[in-house]
Amino acid sequence: MEKEFVQQMKEKLLEQRKEIIDSLSENNSDLRKILEENSARDSIDEASDAVDLKMLESIGTKDLNRLNLINSALTRIELGKYGMCMKCGRQIPEPRLEAIPYAVLCIDCKSADERRNR
Repeated sequence: MEKEFVQQMKEKLLEQRKEIIDSLSENNSDLRKILEENSARDSIDEASDAVDLKMLESIGTKDLNRLNLINSALTRIELGKYGMCMKCGRQIPEPRLEAIPYAVLCIDCKSADERRNR
């Protein structure tokens, strides 16, 4: 894999990581506001806040999972193992990495994995 492509993917990963960290910190701020305002609310407001909390937790969990995948991809770049399928060891096609720069499986292995999990 060309060093220029790997560098582009590294920059893309770093940008995505920054966006997630910014989003998580914003969500935590929103969560704190909801909790602070929760003390003087009626039952309808409390139910609405509970839904908001669940939504924020869900977004946070997805972002944290993606952040872990991004950090793992950055580590693989540093180790010189970026772009290699973790299952079969073949090169992951560049178009797949452009779409999902933190991909750990080639298309064939990912498809087989999804079929097994159905």
